[in-house]
Amino acid sequence: MALLTAGIPFLFLDYALGHRNRGSAPLSFARQSRWTEGLGWWQVGICFFIAVYYAAVLAWAVRYTLFSVDKAWGDDPEGFFTGEFLQVGEAGVQLDAVAGVMVPLALVWLALIVVMALGVQKGIGGTSVVFVPILVLAFGFLVVRALFLPGAADGLDALFSPDWGALAEPGVWAAAYGQIFFSLSIGFGIMITYSSYVHRRTDMPGSGLVVGFSNSGFELLAGIGVFAALGFMAQAAGTQVDEVAGSGVGLAFIAFPTIISEAPAGALIGVLFFGSLVLAGFTSLVSVIEVVISAVRDKFEMTRLAATLAVSVPAAAISLLLFGMTSGLHVLDILDYFMNQFGILVVAVVSMLVLAWVVRALPSLASHLNVDSSVPIGTWWKVLISIVAPAALAYVLIRELINAIEEPYGGFPGWMLATFGWGAAVAVIVFAVLAPLVPWRRETSLTVDDSETEEVR
Repeated sequence: MALLTAGIPFLFLDYALGHRNRGSAPLSFARQSRWTEGLGWWQVGICFFIAVYYAAVLAWAVRYTLFSVDKAWGDDPEGFFTGEFLQVGEAGVQLDAVAGVMVPLALVWLALIVVMALGVQKGIGGTSVVFVPILVLAFGFLVVRALFLPGAADGLDALFSPDWGALAEPGVWAAAYGQIFFSLSIGFGIMITYSSYVHRRTDMPGSGLVVGFSNSGFELLAGIGVFAALGFMAQAAGTQVDEVAGSGVGLAFIAFPTIISEAPAGALIGVLFFGSLVLAGFTSLVSVIEVVISAVRDKFEMTRLAATLAVSVPAAAISLLLFGMTSGLHVLDILDYFMNQFGILVVAVVSMLVLAWVVRALPSLASHLNVDSSVPIGTWWKVLISIVAPAALAYVLIRELINAIEEPYGGFPGWMLATFGWGAAVAVIVFAVLAPLVPWRRETSLTVDDSETEEVR
């Protein structure tokens, strides 16, 4: 439902903005309507925060790929993850460095800087060409292996047995919309930026449908593999699947190591799983940081190398400071929740309403998409973008906001939520208001250049 009512329609919106206006998120919004530039910077700010904490998860996956070889977590994966590995302390900022995290995290940022400095074709394109096929093969093998584990059928039964009562919970819908926006990379500048590199005469809606459904197909494949493995874990523990299933980092770094320890050929499964996580995570991190780099390049007419260093070095420093410490897991949990629920979803609602009802941009954007489209973009799309999607998201957000106020997220101290949660969400909005005050360079045109087909800006 989230894919059809918001995911694909918003993907078309992002495609239209970037492909028509030929710029980064801020430049594309500015070219659409000068005063909407701040919406683009709002998305850039969100991407900066996501890159800062996403790199940490990637660094953990790098270490766990190596840990899988000899199952270094022993008989207590949870204790190993939060204790020996992350050295998590009480909920609060503790400035005790964790060398086992800081080293791989620094290496992740170094690799990222090299790839981004190489540019769109050599760096980003080359990384995707190599990593994506390897990821598909590795994860495909992992799924097949998981299906032959004892208890896999129980896991699949849990996956495909619907819980209709959960549909009445706003948190479920918030998670669903947040997931579809994150997995399709919509609502926070990635698809606007990437579509600006695509040749003018391209069937963007046709490509969007392929991207949307293939992405969901791959996620279904991933779900089958994960739940098959959880079924094995439940059988081994003599319990139900819902009692061993976790989410987020708990699933990846606690539940899966437990499975790896008990499964036949567990070391191979571990290397494939965490190796796939590294490949998928790195390509995602590249996409996220490109939004920020592209915006800086457009605003200040900087070279790619200069913009890469200007963005990545401060981001790496903040990332190492926050997540190379013993409080890293707590900060990451808070940032991830608030950036997804009150960052991506909020700017998505505001963008749809502004473009549909204030700027009245939907007719021109639909016309642009229809030039080379194999899928007619008409009234159905405008209704979804202007009414259905924002109404559904607004309802979910209001309910989630009420819940977050009544029951502070995760039981964390108020000052931590105020700093890394509400504070980060508000900081992005303030940044979005201030950034447009910086004038564009004279060389940057705020009108669309129809002759501009450069794919390596």
